[in-house]
Order: sequence, then C-alpha cells, then structure tokens
Amino acid sequence: MMQAIRSRFLLVSLVSVALALVMASVVLVSLFTRNLETRIDDELTGHIDNIAGALRFAADGTLQLPERPVDRRFEEPYGGLYWQVEDDARKSELRSASLWDYSLPLPDDEQETGAIHRYRLRGPEGSSLIVQERKIVFAAPDGRRAIRVAAAIDGSVVADARRAFAFDIIPYMVALAVFLIAASLAQLTYGLRPISSVSEGLDRIRERKAERLTGTFPRELRGVVAAVNQLLDAQSRLIDKARARAADLAHGLKTPLTVLSNDAATLRERGDTEMADELSHLAGVMKAHVEHELTRSRIAASADLRKSDADLAASLGIIVRTLKRTPRGEALDWNIEVPTGIEVGIDPLDLQEMLGNILDNAVKWGRSTIRVRAVRRDERPVLTIGDDGPGADPAGLRTIMQRGTRLDLKTPGTGIGLAIVRDIADVYGLDIEAENVAAGGFRVTIRF
Repeated sequence: MMQAIRSRFLLVSLVSVALALVMASVVLVSLFTRNLETRIDDELTGHIDNIAGALRFAADGTLQLPERPVDRRFEEPYGGLYWQVEDDARKSELRSASLWDYSLPLPDDEQETGAIHRYRLRGPEGSSLIVQERKIVFAAPDGRRAIRVAAAIDGSVVADARRAFAFDIIPYMVALAVFLIAASLAQLTYGLRPISSVSEGLDRIRERKAERLTGTFPRELRGVVAAVNQLLDAQSRLIDKARARAADLAHGLKTPLTVLSNDAATLRERGDTEMADELSHLAGVMKAHVEHELTRSRIAASADLRKSDADLAASLGIIVRTLKRTPRGEALDWNIEVPTGIEVGIDPLDLQEMLGNILDNAVKWGRSTIRVRAVRRDERPVLTIGDDGPGADPAGLRTIMQRGTRLDLKTPGTGIGLAIVRDIADVYGLDIEAENVAAGGFRVTIRF
C-alpha cells in the first residue's frame, strides 16, 4: 500500500513539476523576448530621432545628412543594422553604408505624420528585418516637405537571443526540478510517517508482539486507530467466547459418556458382555471425538491470531520432561539436539500440543531410543523426531501424508493425535513429512 502511494505521488510530482517548469520556461522566454523587442524598438526609435535631427537641406532643396549615426553597425555591409531616408517629393533617398547596394522596399501606405510605424520587411540576403518608420514634415527651402525616416535591424537577433536564453535556463530548470521533486519526497516521507507507524503497529500485532495499536497518532488517524482497536478487542472476545463454548460443550458431554461407560461396566459384570462391549465401544468413539474437538477448540484459528511466537527448545523441554516421568519414557534413551534461540511463528500452546502428540506416538512405539534434532536450512528451522520402533504401515503412511486428510478414529493402530498434528500444521502452513527409517523406526520432519 505504501509503495503504491509513494509511486503514485512520485509520478504525480514528476508530471506536475515537469509541466510547471515547461510552462514557466515558456513564460520566461516570452517575457525575455518581449523585453528584448521593447529594447530594440527603443533603440530603433532613438536612431530615427538622431537621423531626423541631423537631416539638412541644401540651397537647391536637396536632402542631406551631414552627421551620420556613429553606431559602427551602420558602416558594416549587411551588418544587421540599417537606416534609410526617403524624399517622396523628389524621389530621392539616403541609405546607410550597411545596406550597400540594397534599398529597403518601404511600403507605400498612408500613415499618420510623426507616429512610429512598425512592421517587418525582407532585407538583404533574404533576412527578415524589424523596421520602424516615421513620417516627418520638414521646412525645406521650397516649402514644407514630408520625409520618411526608417531604421531596421535583423530579426534573427531576437531569435538567436531567445534561443540562447532558452538553452541557458535549462540547467537551472533541471536543478529546480530536482529540488522540487526532492522536496515533494521529503514532504511525502514526513506526511506519511503516521501511516507508517500504523502499518508498523499492525505488523507488531500480526507478529504477536502487541495486542493493540498504541502510541500517539495525528487527529486524522485517531478514528481509524480506534476502530482497529475496537475490531481487535471484539475479535479477541469472540474467539475467547467460541473457545469457551466449545470447551463447555465438550466438558458437558464428558459426564454422560462417563455414565455410559460405567453402565457398560455394570452390564459386563452382569454377564451381558455383548451389549457392554457395544456401549463401551460407542462411548470410546464419542469420547475420542470430544477430546479431538476440545483440543481443536484450543488451536488458534489462523497463524495471525496466535498469542505469541514459540521458543522451540523451551516448548520441547516442557513436553520431554513430562514424558520422561511416564513408565515408558523412563525406560527410553532420549537423544536431543535442539539449540536454544530458535523461535517459530506458532502459538506456544499449539506447538506443545503438536510436539506432545508426535512424541507421545514415538514413546508408545519406540523400543529404546527417541531422537530429536533441530537445525536451520535456508533460514528455516527444521525439526526431526524419530524412534526405533517398527514403523508405520506403508498404506497408512501414504494416508497420513495426504494434505487435509483426517485419520479415521476406527482405523486400527491410530488415535486422534496425528489428526490434531495435521490440523495444527494446516493452520500454520507447516510442511510435515512422515516416513519409515531404513534402519528401522519412524521419523517425522517438520519444516517451519
């Protein structure tokens, strides 16, 4: 979930930051271009004013420009900056040296006297020029005369400057993008920290290291935390109540079964052995079912609902000490190699129930030795429990190993022990293998 939120937020940040910086770049380039064009227009206007102020008329009315503009670009052929003065009345013109043999084709349109007229023209060598023109009325010797004064600059200056500016700001935009994305990730990490604490709390509950969500949470998550805790409390109460009812039911059935067994014994004493044997058999079968269900009621409903993890050596020690006190257990040699510190994800009571049934079976059939060994293989604890008894019937052995199979309580030589072991293994997803040993005996391997 967290990974999905982070990935989505990162994707949104990348897209939004990229779009924002592209839009910002477009705006900046546009503002730069507009500012540059404004400066160019001011420059051209200044050149027109200088040229108009320097215009003179000879005695015969010929237009003259004694003082040329001092900008060196006006002297360089096709240098990119030009001026041109036209006297429409006498069909004469003056041009800057930069125009060389080229004459600007000023448009023959009506324009207001004294106003700046701005347009674009094709210039020397196919260039595109930005042109400013002003019609000025002068007092000539032969009367008032309208003169057109134009100044032009190569438009590629604007395009080149715009392109250079765009390339210049790219590194800064990339650096800004990295900063903004890093800031977004920092904000995401800080903002999702409370959610991470909830996730960590749920992990602790799942690992049976805590029973409720505890700690300080922001106001927005307090309702969720409270609801989760209420759900956990309700679930715990329901499980406890269900186990208690199952136990009450099982214990309630034990008394009638005990009475039935006593009645069978009474009938046997009176000589009615056939009826006594039938009643005794039925009572035994029913008592086995009750014991089975009573044990199952104590098993956790799922691995996530276990109360805590179990220490393998400690749980095994409790069972071995108990079995060693039995008449059969005292006569056997116990060979145990289980290092301390191995924890398995099983409720301690469920582990003891499972190990108790397996070891009880080994004690029942073993001749002289019980072997218990635990190792780690590929970071997984593996426990083997073996005896040197006669082993199991091959057909029954195959039945035992069928996943989900429940052994029939009427099958000779079997009880409810292995059925309970299979129930616990199914709850916790354990890999259990039962096999006959070639040298003699029976061995059960549990891979946690």
